[in-house]
Amino acid sequence: MSFFTNSARLFFCPRLRQMERFDQRIDALQQQQFHYLLQTASHTVWGAQYEFAHIKDYQTFSQRIPLQTYDDLRPYIHRMINGEADILWPGVTRWFAKSSGTTNDKSKFIPVTNEILRRCHYQGPKDIVAFYLRNYPNSRLFEGKGLILGGSHSPSPLNHHVHQGDLSAVLLQNLHPLVELFRVPRKRIILMNEWESKLQAIVKATAQANVSNLSGVPSWMLTLIKAILDYTGKRTLTEVWPNLELFIHGGISFEPYRACYQQLIPSSAMHYMECYNASEGFFGIQDDPSDPALLLMPDYGVFYEFVPLEELDAPHPQAVPLEGVEVGRNYALVISTPGGLWRYLIGDTVRFTSLRPPKLLITGRTKHYINAFGEELMVGNAEKALALTCQETGAVVREYTAAPLFELTGKAEGCHQWLIEFERQPQDLALFAKRLDSYLQQVNSDYEAKRYKEISLAPLQVVVAREGLFYDWMKHKGKLGGQHKVPRLSNDRSQLDELLALNQLPSA
Repeated sequence: MSFFTNSARLFFCPRLRQMERFDQRIDALQQQQFHYLLQTASHTVWGAQYEFAHIKDYQTFSQRIPLQTYDDLRPYIHRMINGEADILWPGVTRWFAKSSGTTNDKSKFIPVTNEILRRCHYQGPKDIVAFYLRNYPNSRLFEGKGLILGGSHSPSPLNHHVHQGDLSAVLLQNLHPLVELFRVPRKRIILMNEWESKLQAIVKATAQANVSNLSGVPSWMLTLIKAILDYTGKRTLTEVWPNLELFIHGGISFEPYRACYQQLIPSSAMHYMECYNASEGFFGIQDDPSDPALLLMPDYGVFYEFVPLEELDAPHPQAVPLEGVEVGRNYALVISTPGGLWRYLIGDTVRFTSLRPPKLLITGRTKHYINAFGEELMVGNAEKALALTCQETGAVVREYTAAPLFELTGKAEGCHQWLIEFERQPQDLALFAKRLDSYLQQVNSDYEAKRYKEISLAPLQVVVAREGLFYDWMKHKGKLGGQHKVPRLSNDRSQLDELLALNQLPSA
């Protein structure tokens, strides 16, 4: 064990003891966050508008303040970007995380205050390391360096005194200088604007480094790994970085990529930890390697609420606090944060597997699902069925998306059409499609009901995407790198039809 790793283990012991008592203090911790947020923001424009000083309990809070979307908060955020103080949060905010959540052209600018950096965004990675060192006593994590694959930032076009960019770039720019001793490459490389140039610069700067851990979105990290292997001429990443032991991933499900990572990093010493981090905050950590559920972090300054998914489209959907959730039910996540977001619908759906302590799975996006025929297919269902299908058929999926296909001949109203770019194609594509359809029925009873005797749904169709299709599409959209993601499921065909058209053209 290295000196630095051993020292870190001792440093994290007090925090570990705190986190191990979460199940005993969960309600009290959330109450603390609730009152901290209201008291701190009581003299802001938002706090005065909703009379925070007179709110003493959750019932009043939920009745007085409507659920918010980004469009609701946009006028306040624009005032913050223009330099006004004390709007949604005390003081002037200098950093904004640019986020779309999808590949559309509409951008959101999420305030990144000093408080949310300190209490939430930076505390999350610290706690990841604490859990990891607890779970793997023989770790030599700090003997090597970390590679964080992120985006870039730039001055805001509205105000040159503030900066905007991917959250990862905002975090890297504001890191404590001591952290620079434990990461590669240098900041000027990792914050480069142009993705493809940055990718090559990262490869050249890190191919000879002693990298022990990686952090990033699985799809973009996979692109970097393949570029590293091409540059070095090596077959596996363990030949390049023999001390690599950890990949911290988030943003999208890891399951479609797991087999590919295991093939490129064939090491029993390699570990994977998922985290739930977003531009709006850091929310959950996989604290137990044997359990895919994420521990919801209750003391990061974030107050959580949850709207049952079936109520989300109601005229006045009713949220419940953490103490009111039920295991096994799908909820839309609502957050209030020290970044100035109030009762904000983040767009994610979650399902709890445990309440003491609170552990959840990310099941999808509130706008990314297929319910064209009443099947209510969520991303979590799709990921699970796809993983089982790949395991059975030996296929490896690189990227995919799916949407409904209407007006088929026969009695069914339509089917689901899947566009899949394979890392390794199945030997029998028809069997792959059949097994995927079967597993979707196993994991989703509504899909099964609609498939019964093809009353509403015919068997799904699989279209094979040419190599590099999704990369070319993201490039065309100006969405390479950072936290940009391919939308997995959609209720309309606009994105799928764009991809199918591009699929007929040669790779860029």
